[in-house]
Amino acid sequence: MDYQRLVKKLRIKLILSQQEFANLLNVSFASINRWESGKHEPTIKAKRKIVELCKINGINLEEENNG
Repeated sequence: MDYQRLVKKLRIKLILSQQEFANLLNVSFASINRWESGKHEPTIKAKRKIVELCKINGINLEEENNG
């Protein structure tokens, strides 16, 4: 799954800054920044939260899987 695109898409849909999104996921601003730049992937715990937020907000994970 392309977490780089997914994280940014979700954050923008929720109209959140990187800092606000970091607070929502209980991670650092730097983590969000690294995920969106593709330098790192979210942890398993963060991935679960991201997937849950996508489901709640109607973001199709299959589309993101296929790029």
